[in-house]
Amino acid sequence: MATIDRPPRGSRYVDQRHYVVPSRLADLHGPTGGHVTLDRSLDWSGDSTYDLDDPGDLQVMYQTVLNQAASAEDLNRWLDADILRRVWPSLWLPARLRALWQARFSDLAAPPQALAG
Repeated sequence: MATIDRPPRGSRYVDQRHYVVPSRLADLHGPTGGHVTLDRSLDWSGDSTYDLDDPGDLQVMYQTVLNQAASAEDLNRWLDADILRRVWPSLWLPARLRALWQARFSDLAAPPQALAG
């Protein structure tokens, strides 16, 4: 009889969700301005084009890539290390994703800014 690998009883999806964290921030060499259109595997919303010169679009694009990346190559292609450091405190991210990144990169460990109300 086949064995099914199941999560522990009572565990939550948020605790099992796989997030990708790169080995080095220096590998992130994504676009730094202009319009970009994310691959459908990252953004299937139907409006996957972002203006990186618009702070709101930039923030949403970074949140989307961080949440949906399936590989380090996704992160390397779409994120830029300097921009990530700058916007990191204001990104709205799942607590576990933020903790994983901050555990690897201590320079991202500043507390997040409050969301605009």
